[in-house]
Amino acid sequence: MFRKHINTKKKEQKDRIVWRSHEVTRIEAFSDAVFAFALTLLIVSLEVPRSFNDLLYNMTGFLPFALCFLLVFYVWRVQYIFFRRYGLHDAYTISINGILIFMVLFFVYPLKFLSTFLTQSWMIGLFHADANQLHALTINERQEPMLMFIYSGGYLGIFILFTLMYYHAWKKRSELNLTRSEVFETRTDLYSHLIMAGFGLTSIILALIGTIWAISLSGLIYAFIPIPLLLMYRRRDKIHRIKFEQFGKVSAESE
Repeated sequence: MFRKHINTKKKEQKDRIVWRSHEVTRIEAFSDAVFAFALTLLIVSLEVPRSFNDLLYNMTGFLPFALCFLLVFYVWRVQYIFFRRYGLHDAYTISINGILIFMVLFFVYPLKFLSTFLTQSWMIGLFHADANQLHALTINERQEPMLMFIYSGGYLGIFILFTLMYYHAWKKRSELNLTRSEVFETRTDLYSHLIMAGFGLTSIILALIGTIWAISLSGLIYAFIPIPLLLMYRRRDKIHRIKFEQFGKVSAESE
């Protein structure tokens, strides 16, 4: 328990927003159970391989599972930090969180299908692997836009919900007694979720266009997410240091 307390304090000290909640609430416990169930749906195989060929086949599923796990873990972490920071448990937050975990469950199978399909296509193209041996997923050209539309729809929905959660926290800034620095950081995270949602919306538009290059770009576009996020965070971090950290040092020295 002491170690858990120390680790929590270290995480809190690294955050520019003071954590207003430290205990796991019922809504968070329920959310954790749903996230655990979602990861169960992503698992490679529930059965022990009966032959070496079965083992090799299961190994091909670990890369898609890893990709899916990272994205689901990221969504869980964002939700975890939100509740630690603001400790909001009003009806609006509970409703938005309920829709969020529903969207996560909806998002699981499109995410798993897309990750597996891309991994198998990469292995077949790069290693000239046998599609039959891999039990490769099948999809025709007419279905590809629909796959990206479903995947990007779930992606867009999740980050729109995070945007609404952070906007709600920003509106309650007076009730939560947020400092000017914390209000600034809240808006920074709100902007980051808007950027993520923007990529999902752009992917949907490209999928609806339906041409070969548009469909390809609708998936490739996600690889460029770090660029605007990095530029935005750098700019906001510089502004934060100028407006709050340097001002705080000057005030301390003057005292």
